[in-house]
Amino acid sequence: MKMRAPILTGALVACTLPLGLAGQQAQGCSPEGNVQFLCGQQAPEDLVVVPGSEWVVAGAYSGTGGIMLINTRDRVSTRAYPAASVEERLDARVYDTCPGPPDAAAKAKFVTHGLYLSAGQNSVHRLYVVHHGSRESVEVFEVDARGARPSLTWIGCAVAPDPIGLNSVRGLADGGFIATNFLPRGGDPGLRQKLNEGEANGELWEWHTGRGWSVVSGSQASGANGLEISADGRWLYVAAWGSQSFFRLSRGETPPTREEVPLGFRVDNVRWASDGMLLAAGQGGVPPMQESIVVKINPETLAVQEIIRRPNTEAFAAGTVAVEVGNDYWVGSYRGDRIAIFPAGSR
Repeated sequence: MKMRAPILTGALVACTLPLGLAGQQAQGCSPEGNVQFLCGQQAPEDLVVVPGSEWVVAGAYSGTGGIMLINTRDRVSTRAYPAASVEERLDARVYDTCPGPPDAAAKAKFVTHGLYLSAGQNSVHRLYVVHHGSRESVEVFEVDARGARPSLTWIGCAVAPDPIGLNSVRGLADGGFIATNFLPRGGDPGLRQKLNEGEANGELWEWHTGRGWSVVSGSQASGANGLEISADGRWLYVAAWGSQSFFRLSRGETPPTREEVPLGFRVDNVRWASDGMLLAAGQGGVPPMQESIVVKINPETLAVQEIIRRPNTEAFAAGTVAVEVGNDYWVGSYRGDRIAIFPAGSR
């Protein structure tokens, strides 16, 4: 494995933050300096932008869970799933192992984690959702954005084998996907401690119709978290939360090529930026000076540029994802009731 020193605009410091669903005291939704907030969420751990529209999809990692739709113009948030208007139409040809839609009990507490939206033709897209609950699964929805408000139709799922603990997902052109195994399920406290210490504990898994699940060669990592892929499908870009590092991994090569850089913070989700760079968000600092950090990573050189560093406050802490919305960065969190909105160029 080749390690390459990153180029940073500021020093990044290692941190240790709790895993799981951390509580956060509700605060008023007034801005803090130039940072605004969009409240009424349930731990919006991941966000995706619906292309060519004024809508953002947010997950819900706590409370009753669900999938939220947010209008970026008036910043009104509504629950898109579960909802009475959502149709269920299993695509059994593609999702050939799916036992059927979530039952009533699963919908009542539909905890959602990683999200990925695969752009389709004529404003009809495919949304992949990591779901924790009565089944550990990737649930798949059709998103029809042709109307005044996008509508969702559940179309399939893939249930993860034991003891995989899913985190992020990235859809593929054939309806399959790649997902990260962040922390195997089972409740062994020793595994969590080893994760915090940076020991490899998981990997990437790929799923396809007719073939099911298989390990992605060369993808072993400590806390495999956020995930993206190059436009030509040749490279995977992976956040390693436990080792506070980031790596790219080739596809279609035997053995695969892997290049890794230390980041010095616990990098969470990864998203493409409009300038062709990768946006990586996560948690940094040491108690009591913990921070939310967002960096840009060059996918060719793996050079790193810090763009946001914000100390945790009672209002907002533990940033997990950053997406571009107009001239702003929207940053989600695995805790709390809000999304933080940073104007581009803020630090």
